[in-house]
Amino acid sequence: MGTILPFPASPGGRGQPADLQVGFSRIELSRIIDLYGRMVAAGFWKDYAVEFGPEHAAFWAFRRTAERPEYRIEKRPSLRSRQGMWALVSENGTVLRRGHELGPVLAPIERRLLKVVG
Repeated sequence: MGTILPFPASPGGRGQPADLQVGFSRIELSRIIDLYGRMVAAGFWKDYAVEFGPEHAAFWAFRRTAERPEYRIEKRPSLRSRQGMWALVSENGTVLRRGHELGPVLAPIERRLLKVVG
């Protein structure tokens, strides 16, 4: 029969353990997806992408599919003890907000959803 390989397979394929990758917890991802859904309903965003790597995890939000992402929400655990592991990065690569918790980092985006009722 076939050979059973552990998932994910190692990058070298020589039986070496694969690099650990950073990911989002269920609570973090549900908070990000909830914001994404509200932004889609408001007509601001159309598409998204998720990236997982050995040093960071990122959620990319696009206005249109063929453009650069409008925002990138990054989680870098290596910065946990310094600047905070969460970062909100703009389309041109500028870090707009950095912090230790996800809520305050997402606040500038959520502010766009507020409407004044007269």
